[in-house]
Amino acid sequence: MSGNRDELVSAPPTTEPPLRRLIRAVAAHPDRIAVSAMDGELSFVDLRDRITSLSELFTSMGAGRGSRVGIHLPRSVDLIPAMLAAWWIGGAFVPLDPLLPAARLAAISRRARVDLVVSTADELPWQSEVPVVRPDTAGAGSAVPLMERERDDLAYAIFTSGTTGVPKGVEVTVGGVADLLWSLEESGVYPLEPRRVACNASIVFDASVQQWLRVCRGDTVHVIDAESRLDAAGLAALLRDNELTDLDATPSHWTLLCDVVSTVRRPLRLYLGGEPIPEGMWSELVDLVRDGRIEAVYNLYGPTECTVDVTATLVSDSEPHIGEPLPGRRVYVLDGCLRPTDANEPGELYVGGVGLARGYTDDPTQTAARFVADPFGSDGSRMYRTGDRVRRRPDGSLAYLDRIDRQVKVGGHRIELGEIEAALAVVPGVDRVMVTLAERALVAFYTSVAETVSTEVVREHLSAVLPAVLVPTLVPIDSFPLTTSGKIDVKALIDTALPAELSSVDGEVPALIAGVWSDVLGLPSVSATDDFFALGGHSLVALHVVAQVRERLGVRISTRDVYRYPRLSDLAAYVEARRGFRGRVMTDRGEVVLPAHGW
Repeated sequence: MSGNRDELVSAPPTTEPPLRRLIRAVAAHPDRIAVSAMDGELSFVDLRDRITSLSELFTSMGAGRGSRVGIHLPRSVDLIPAMLAAWWIGGAFVPLDPLLPAARLAAISRRARVDLVVSTADELPWQSEVPVVRPDTAGAGSAVPLMERERDDLAYAIFTSGTTGVPKGVEVTVGGVADLLWSLEESGVYPLEPRRVACNASIVFDASVQQWLRVCRGDTVHVIDAESRLDAAGLAALLRDNELTDLDATPSHWTLLCDVVSTVRRPLRLYLGGEPIPEGMWSELVDLVRDGRIEAVYNLYGPTECTVDVTATLVSDSEPHIGEPLPGRRVYVLDGCLRPTDANEPGELYVGGVGLARGYTDDPTQTAARFVADPFGSDGSRMYRTGDRVRRRPDGSLAYLDRIDRQVKVGGHRIELGEIEAALAVVPGVDRVMVTLAERALVAFYTSVAETVSTEVVREHLSAVLPAVLVPTLVPIDSFPLTTSGKIDVKALIDTALPAELSSVDGEVPALIAGVWSDVLGLPSVSATDDFFALGGHSLVALHVVAQVRERLGVRISTRDVYRYPRLSDLAAYVEARRGFRGRVMTDRGEVVLPAHGW
């Protein structure tokens, strides 16, 4: 482990811009490791030099105060310096995950009005309107001065699922980011001593901000590579080898990691958020802390529109809840007439105080609908209408109940069902559509004009415009069942239109994998010819499959193998070959020779 373990450079009582804190951290601990990744590491002085050299590159391309820099980079040591360099020149960053479909990256880039894209890709077919620069073309760097910022200046725009079929950009301010770091320290959620932090979330997920931002207060941040994020054993080894102390994850992700990660010799401080913690998991976490296998667990809640976190609580001996507001935040539980509800009475959660975003990119209508006047404030401030239904417990903490609209969470990702329906509606030949969440899987029912449109054609269209997590299981139907009031009968649709039985799966391994797929995708059954991703699978669900195959068959595979062999019969053949140490697998793509080592 590199770097010393002295006191952090703490913020003064008034919140200070993160880059000002970073400058003081560089002066206090120049040789401490600031950022590390699979491809290298940077000390704090190295980080400062990398930021200034990138800033010089950005300004040479015409970027400056108010510019929006698209970040299209892999999970490498370049990632954090690039985002901080966008701030250094007085601009903002827009995350552009290379794993997203090209059409979606193009839509985000246009809607965000990016002025510059930083990328390691040789070419970006979806981007032809603005300059694209490579981070490795930055020179030694001159003394580019830090551009001072106002609290209301834009820090970043993160795009979430949108109800109209267009990604919705949430514009977060410099003051909101500064207040986030301060409130997590002030509340005790972040310890004052230096920590070694795992940056685990995708940069298009707002939880990533609270992870990598910690470098500005003097912590060491390790960017977890894409493969290790989805492999429990690999992540545990990475945590151990890098002596990491803090891990942030969604409950869905933790489900797949807990058995391995909780055995790491150094107890972790665990931060969970993005979706509710199930009651059984809550109890298990309490036991892990009591047994000393985890240092502490915090449950964090907050919409993207409120700069990541609004409430926090230690996971301790009680039922699941989301805790109380962080310093500077105000929360209200209100009925339909904006009147406060009584204790234990459900209501919608509204958030006021520090951290509220400016609004939505180029969408004043939605901004006005969700960011409303705060009738309880005396300063003319706003509050954000979350759409989350909660109740205030007798002790003052909040218990999450459900949503009051059609927004759902899958693996911690916020999904507007209307966005998927809008993408389906423009597929040639598709007539009526309806998307719902059945068990844990997104399911899209659709009717066709004249001849039936094949699910392969529909899926190909959706995969070109939507992230994998938004691509649902596709179920073509003849007509929609209706209730007596003429609305779609969702329950009848799920009960009758989902296939009760599909073609049989023969053999121990295929049958076992079919059972795992059915369980993790929430489907009654699957066939040997089914495609995992056509059924609604995605990376976190694939991790469930990997874990179950390892547990039930003792065969070690990776999520990459699920991507290589998405058809059930092919994946089963691959697993059988690894199980029996046979060297060849026959798939619909031809013969595959297995490696001689690494079983």
